[in-house]
Amino acid sequence: MDLKIEGVKVEGGPAWGNTLGVPSVKDFGRTVSDFIPEKYVQEYNERPIESGLAPDETSEIPIIDFSLLVKGDEAELNKLDYACKEWGFLQIINHGVAEDVIGNMKAATASFFDLPVDEKNKYAMGDSVEGYGHLFVLSEEQKLDWADSLFIITRPEEQRNMKKWPITLPGFKDAVEEYSTEMKRVTEELLAKLSVLLGLEKNGLEKQHVVMRHSMRIIYYPPCPKPELVLGCSPHSDPGSISLLLQSDDVVGLQIEHKGRWVPVTPIPNALVINIGDVLESWSNGLYKSIDHRAVTNSKIARMSIATFIQPADEAKMGPAKTIIQDRPKLYKDDIKYIDYMRNFLAMKLRGKVHTNFLKLENEY
Repeated sequence: MDLKIEGVKVEGGPAWGNTLGVPSVKDFGRTVSDFIPEKYVQEYNERPIESGLAPDETSEIPIIDFSLLVKGDEAELNKLDYACKEWGFLQIINHGVAEDVIGNMKAATASFFDLPVDEKNKYAMGDSVEGYGHLFVLSEEQKLDWADSLFIITRPEEQRNMKKWPITLPGFKDAVEEYSTEMKRVTEELLAKLSVLLGLEKNGLEKQHVVMRHSMRIIYYPPCPKPELVLGCSPHSDPGSISLLLQSDDVVGLQIEHKGRWVPVTPIPNALVINIGDVLESWSNGLYKSIDHRAVTNSKIARMSIATFIQPADEAKMGPAKTIIQDRPKLYKDDIKYIDYMRNFLAMKLRGKVHTNFLKLENEY
């Protein structure tokens, strides 16, 4: 099967970057049996082979009871600090997001990917990184991920591009509104605790954002007849401050890098996976680190994930907070605006944390 990558330039935000249009994996995947188009077959050293996985006994990222954390429980605060320093990832339970809010969000997004391809293409990225399509596709020669996605900005509301929201789909807008409101609450509570742990004022990290922006990437990973050859999402770290991920309850797909091995993140029903992004790594002077992660596929069951990315305003400055470098050498530049970092991030294919070198002082990489 010869798959054509359409030469559609996509420019988003204030000139964040560009990408090329690619076919819907879900829709062309219905016509393949054992054949995987060459564009999706990863190079051998990039394939998700079993030998690269961590032993089972180490494959448990920290789990935090959010209801205790927000009350200031010292044990949970210490666990949060440890998770951010040693793992860059954690799962939170008892976060207060109602099960019906989560259920409605999952149902609404699943309904979008069930639409006919012509209907989904009404929301194609076109002239924006928002919408239905693929980011980080920069050439016709590069390898592609086995996934389809919808990317929208949810907050502030005045920055939404409603042309990219499938609002004619029953329940979609209401589900996103309710879910994103809850993500705002969880984010504010979490950032307040992280601020205190970093020695800042309670609203210190919120201030660093200047304007806190929320975007959402909803990803559908179709079954793949040869999952050992493909990746659902290439290894990368996230370019925001923190990310909040809602996984499918019954399918393992997310893997994070820990001590040189890939650790599968076992889903906990209705839990949220939290990870540190590049922005918070730079603000904390590397005390908290963003971590490479990827998604793998399977041959039998489709998987979905709903990621909420927290990002600062374009004019917000990267680099360590002054209070954090009083007793430690400065490791990150402090003269880079977030918009410049995003341009750098979107200008390259996902390749681990290579893009974070843009933030570091020269002797640190």
